[in-house]
Amino acid sequence: MTETETIAYDVVVLGAGPVGENVADRTRAAGLTTAVVESELIGGECSYWACMPSKALLRPVIARADARRLPGLRQAVQGPLDAAAIFARRNWYTGDWTDDGQADWLHGIGADLYRGHGRLAGPRTVTVGDRTLTARQAVVVSTGTRAVLPDLPGLAEVRPWTSREATSAQAVPGRLVVVGGGVVATEMATAFQALGAQVTMLVRGKGLLNRMEPFAGELVAEALSEAGADVRTGISVKSVTRSDGTVVVVTGDGDRVEADEILFATGRAPRTDDIGLDTVGLEPGSWLTVDDSLRVTGTDWLYGVGDVNHRALLTHQGKYQARIAGAAIAARAAGNPLDRTEPWSARAATADHECVPQVVFTDPEAAAVGLSLAEAEQAGYRVRAVDVDMTSVAGAGLYAEGYKGRARMVVDLDEEILRGVTFAGPGVGELIHSATVAVAGQVPIARLWHAVPSYPTISEVWLRLLEAYRDN
Repeated sequence: MTETETIAYDVVVLGAGPVGENVADRTRAAGLTTAVVESELIGGECSYWACMPSKALLRPVIARADARRLPGLRQAVQGPLDAAAIFARRNWYTGDWTDDGQADWLHGIGADLYRGHGRLAGPRTVTVGDRTLTARQAVVVSTGTRAVLPDLPGLAEVRPWTSREATSAQAVPGRLVVVGGGVVATEMATAFQALGAQVTMLVRGKGLLNRMEPFAGELVAEALSEAGADVRTGISVKSVTRSDGTVVVVTGDGDRVEADEILFATGRAPRTDDIGLDTVGLEPGSWLTVDDSLRVTGTDWLYGVGDVNHRALLTHQGKYQARIAGAAIAARAAGNPLDRTEPWSARAATADHECVPQVVFTDPEAAAVGLSLAEAEQAGYRVRAVDVDMTSVAGAGLYAEGYKGRARMVVDLDEEILRGVTFAGPGVGELIHSATVAVAGQVPIARLWHAVPSYPTISEVWLRLLEAYRDN
């Protein structure tokens, strides 16, 4: 084989994050030859700069917070966190930013790995350096997203943090400004405030976590403030400069905030600007519009899977899409056309529409699946919100003294099923899959009465929600 030779595969995957890995796993399981192209680390954003390192930073924070809520234990955990030990454990979870193990896994499933920047060079064709790869069945774009920085004069000279710098930091800044109020902003504010930084949050909107029910963001904001963070909402950033190592932020109101570092968590953009989309009639830098089999609109060979299609920017949802796309590619390769993909089938990403689960690992945690009340009403459903204070559940009191939490289910009054569920409180992340099953399975309210929660667990909140729906 020479470096200039054209090499043919059934499937070529651009991007070897969790999504690309899962596509390759499914196409290889179907017997299709598969090449995977990656310009950075195998395992992608999630493994090295997002899900895994952020949760490794947050887990000791949450564990200490829970311990401090228990008489008989709180006195044992009053000292500061060991930041160096937490960073070391985080480093272990990222493999110290090496990907040998993940590369070995790809080779183990029989996929060929090409390191370098892959670009489309026309239909079914990808170039990687001097190599040209052709795809008999499909090219899959799973290149993910990158952080977006605002258009502020001189921002590059300030050397701001994005999520990558925050999750890979090796030291705790004395003062940290966090711009944004979404998941990355709240999680990193939670982590660094607990690790010893003085955190100031500058949030343009009215509150935190504005894609969830309002009470979730309210509880998180309250807890961050109680922990010592300065949470300011309705605030825009007018300018940012750095002088002698100090970051100076001037807000739209004219206030001046000084810090050692500044984190912008203000949105994501697709990494599609330099992958040759123009060679196949698509706009570079655009989100890819796909059908439920994840095939790009107007093509019969190109797929956009994961964050690049903007359906649900979550690792677990991208992996779900990867399984769907792999099944669809395999079916089409076997001569089984999928002109119409049946909802909830193995070849249709139906859950992307109204059944997306998410957990925010703050203190307290916030978890939601499906539609919020506002989203359900906007979608035209006739719905009713049922709210329960989670202190009504014995398991919550046992979990933590002074437990604060709230639960909501959004009931479709015509179908008598759940359109969405939200929990906010300590430990609620482990509750969300039961809600996901109820929403995805469209389980009738009458049948949920027979799903008996174990006593005394926090999951008894399900019984309280059903009672509230029945009695009010």
